[in-house]
Amino acid sequence: MKKSQETCKNCENDFEQGYNFCPHCGQKSNDELTVSVLFYNTISNYFSVDARFFKSFIPLMFKPGYLAKRFVEGKRLLYLHPAQMYLFISVVFFFLFSFISRDQVKTVNNALKKGEIPVVIHDSLKTQVIDSLKNVTTADYVLKDDFSFNQRTVDSLIAIDAPEEDIYTAMGMDSDAGFFKRRLYTQILKFYEQRNGGSILQVFYDSIPIAMFFLLPIFAFILKLLYYRKASFSYHLVFSLYFFAFIFMAFSFLVLVDLIWKPQSRLNTLVLILIFIYFYLAVLKFYNQGKLKSLFKSIVAAFSFILMVIPAAVVVMFMVAFFFY
Repeated sequence: MKKSQETCKNCENDFEQGYNFCPHCGQKSNDELTVSVLFYNTISNYFSVDARFFKSFIPLMFKPGYLAKRFVEGKRLLYLHPAQMYLFISVVFFFLFSFISRDQVKTVNNALKKGEIPVVIHDSLKTQVIDSLKNVTTADYVLKDDFSFNQRTVDSLIAIDAPEEDIYTAMGMDSDAGFFKRRLYTQILKFYEQRNGGSILQVFYDSIPIAMFFLLPIFAFILKLLYYRKASFSYHLVFSLYFFAFIFMAFSFLVLVDLIWKPQSRLNTLVLILIFIYFYLAVLKFYNQGKLKSLFKSIVAAFSFILMVIPAAVVVMFMVAFFFY
């Protein structure tokens, strides 16, 4: 007698009833969508926080290079995947860091508000403002290379809801300004109107994950140049993912300490030194070269990171703030 068939909701292939999972794609055959299923799938699939994380955490923190070495040797299921480890720890770090960044944003805003110049323009003065501005020549605009300008003129235009083009002109922008220059004046005006430097600072903080997206493969490429005969680029990327996960874990510790007790700057310096020592030991373990050669390449990689990669990340953060603030 032919057994009853059922159709998988995911891959739409038929299979015999009685299977708990689809033999074609692996989805659960009776996977009714409930709130608990929704959030369980989100956490388990996106973060994959399971026993492998706790099994991987101690080696990550106290056995430099061990996880990366084991992963490239083929131990792919015993420990947490490097991308999952990096993702989960980075999310934890940015969650903790949000408490500090929020306070810093408030501090910046309060500092700017103390220097705010109040301007009150009554309806009866609007005509006088417009007439006076008509007689202002280009020489009267005082926008210089440091982007200073006649604040009272600009404040008056803002108070009467003048067109933005008129305000840009009062700030010194040429009528034939290109896209980037016009965008720059737009951002300056937005900052000036809001007196809200904290929002710009928040944009920079929010752009850090995007900058890290570019920074991490660049760091792996530096390792590839230093060890171009050792392995393919993917091997260096595995090493970088685990190493950056360790960095985020160390910075998470600093954030926790800062939230509980304001430490001296010596603690930050100590953590940076420990990160370099960790990096050297990880390089020594993963690439299996001599101590002096590993130390030399670790120093070269560290200086390359500081002198090239970090400035590149800052440029990315600036571009994100420039276009999306």
